[in-house]
Amino acid sequence: MGQIIVEKNAGGIEGLCIITPAVHGDARGSFMETYNKKDFYENGLTMEFVQDNQSSSIKGVLRGLHFQKEYPQGKLVRAIRGSVFDVAVDIRKGSATYGKWYGVILSEENKKQFYIPEGFAHGFLVLSDYAEFCYKCTDFYHPGDEGGLAWNDPAIGIEWPMMTGIYKNTAKADGYSLEDGTPILLSEKDEKWEGLEA
Repeated sequence: MGQIIVEKNAGGIEGLCIITPAVHGDARGSFMETYNKKDFYENGLTMEFVQDNQSSSIKGVLRGLHFQKEYPQGKLVRAIRGSVFDVAVDIRKGSATYGKWYGVILSEENKKQFYIPEGFAHGFLVLSDYAEFCYKCTDFYHPGDEGGLAWNDPAIGIEWPMMTGIYKNTAKADGYSLEDGTPILLSEKDEKWEGLEA
């Protein structure tokens, strides 16, 4: 019996999948399968993963939007602690949904996973005080191969939850915060990305 439910083409964008595992719990705690090749294959998810990554971030950290230029990666992402708003932007040339985005809250409570195939820019915003984020990749990390898009590009128009601020023609986070006053925190690199049409 399959241990996952797969919502394909999430947000009407071909290839994006929301994966919800079956969670088995009792008074002692819970158990779930986070990856099962057979269940994935039965749902048409035949990618091969070659690398697992994990990051930790404090509230207000925004990572992204990242993509790989020559060695694109598919990513299966989830939050194992805390809560994040995870976003994928279609950057596949010729795609009917080029430039469209879809976002989903991933949390330790809902245990959802988000599969983002090759050809997407990806990023996430930490909504909880602290978050740990895990992702499986279909290709190895290649230094110097990373590209990016401005997380606040109005041409894309991502609606980041619980965020306030006004776009000032830059990817810098100055003037942006969560509704509770927590500042948005970006890496220096992520403050320099340009928009989709740059």
